[in-house]
Amino acid sequence: MEKDIEKALEKRILVLDGAMGTMLQRYKFTEEDFRGERFKTFEYPLQGNNDLLSITQPEAIAEVHAKYFEVGADIVETNTFSSTRIGMADYHMEDLVYELNFESAKIARKVADEFTAKQPEKPRFVAGAMGPTNRTASMSPDVNDPGFRAVTFDELRLAYTEQIEGLIDGGVDLLLVETIFDTLNAKAALFAIEEVKAARGLDIPIMVSGTITDASGRTLSGQTAEAFLISISHIPLLSVGFNCALGADQLLPYVKRLSNQSPFYISAYPNAGLPNHFGEYDQTAEEMQDLIRNYLEEHVVNIIGGCCGTTPEHIGLIAEIAAEYTPRKVLDSSLAN
Repeated sequence: MEKDIEKALEKRILVLDGAMGTMLQRYKFTEEDFRGERFKTFEYPLQGNNDLLSITQPEAIAEVHAKYFEVGADIVETNTFSSTRIGMADYHMEDLVYELNFESAKIARKVADEFTAKQPEKPRFVAGAMGPTNRTASMSPDVNDPGFRAVTFDELRLAYTEQIEGLIDGGVDLLLVETIFDTLNAKAALFAIEEVKAARGLDIPIMVSGTITDASGRTLSGQTAEAFLISISHIPLLSVGFNCALGADQLLPYVKRLSNQSPFYISAYPNAGLPNHFGEYDQTAEEMQDLIRNYLEEHVVNIIGGCCGTTPEHIGLIAEIAAEYTPRKVLDSSLAN
């Protein structure tokens, strides 16, 4: 599959899907919906555990994937952003981790194959989404104890290994380590991927996407775009990029810096602007399309999509203009400045 997606990337800019959470909010699922029959008597609240919906409301997850493919997405992400033992601890569902990843990957795989069968000239791909977890390995959550860590590298590595196994068994085409705010967390994920690849004797493409947290232009753990790239460049990646946190206009300068330095393909999937006082995103699909055009005109991306607040309407207009432009030329590693 690596050759297939690289072949596609050489020809055109690929379009990644938009937000899963934004779409699921439209269903207005209740606590009972999250529980379904299987977890009807579960002793802890489950509303808000979007990843669980892959088990209790699989039709909705499949429908969201289909909507993104229908408007032109080439790649959809599995509904597994928080599907690690660490993330599921909030809901006391650690034992479900493998199943969550396996079932989420299966749903996305089935929808992707259906669309590929209809349009063989435009193959659809499934990215196994691996979020950053809600803990950081580089910094202390306790200002009074700077040496304390809420999680260790090995705990992260083992948590990610379990997730990776489920995603691969469920049929993903590639793995996406995303929304990285702490590069040490990402290194644990990448280490786990390399271990699983070696144990299984397989090669699977890896996408990496960090997040710039504010106008300082750094990740939460303090790295610049260039430092972030250097920290992960020892791994043979398919792509590197940024997502989330900022809107398309604020994110572009950092994507350009990656583009000027990276020997990998470049991805970007910004938010639909910045959230308002209610935590909602007001940027329209048309407004975001205008901003994304700057990425395409400057030829700094190979993969473009949307993060928080984006919908099929946003992705459809992004796909429309992505088709008008040629992809960024990948730098020879010896020429990266």
